[in-house]
Amino acid sequence: MAIQELHIKNMVCDRCVRAVRQELEQQGYVVRHIELGRAAVEGTLIELAVLEEGLAALGFELLTDRNARTVNQIKSLIIDLIQSGQIAKLNITLSDYLSQQLGKDYAHLSHIFSTTEHITIERFWIMQRVERAKELLSYRELSISEIATQLGYSSLSYLSNQFKQVTGMTPATYRDLNAPDRNPLDWI
Repeated sequence: MAIQELHIKNMVCDRCVRAVRQELEQQGYVVRHIELGRAAVEGTLIELAVLEEGLAALGFELLTDRNARTVNQIKSLIIDLIQSGQIAKLNITLSDYLSQQLGKDYAHLSHIFSTTEHITIERFWIMQRVERAKELLSYRELSISEIATQLGYSSLSYLSNQFKQVTGMTPATYRDLNAPDRNPLDWI
C-alpha cells in the first residue's frame, strides 16, 4: 500500500503531534510516521475535504502549496532545533543547516520564507530563541548565562541585547515578573 506524505501547518509541539495523529486515526488513516509539520499515512487520500475540515477544527491546515510546505518545514526545523537543545552542538550556521536539511539553496529558502511570512528567517529564528529563553526563565532552574549557552548565544550580553530588542526588557527583569507574557510557538 502506498505511503502518502502530508504537510500540516501549525503542528509545532508534541501536543500538536498527538492531536493530529488522533485526528488522522479517527478518519481511518494508518499513521506510519509523524513529526512536527509532517505526517506519513498509509493508503490513498480520498476524502481530503473531510481531512482538511477535521484538521481545521483543531487549528491546523493541510498544506498543498509547495512554498507553504517549504515555509512550514523551515519553521519546524527551527523550532525543533531550539526545543531539542541541540543549538549549542550545531557546528554550522543556521543557513547551512537549513540548506542541508532541505536540500535547497539558502537564498531560495530565504526568498520563499520572506515572501510568504513577511519576516526574514533570521527574525523568526531570533523570535523563537527569545520565546524559548522566556520559557526557560519562567522555570527558574537555569542561570541566565546557562540559558544563553543552551540557546547557542556566544555570550550573555548577546542574549540580553536580543532579548531586550524583542521584549523591551532584560532577561533578569523578565525573570523577576510574576506573570510572564509568553506566546505560543505557532503564533510567532
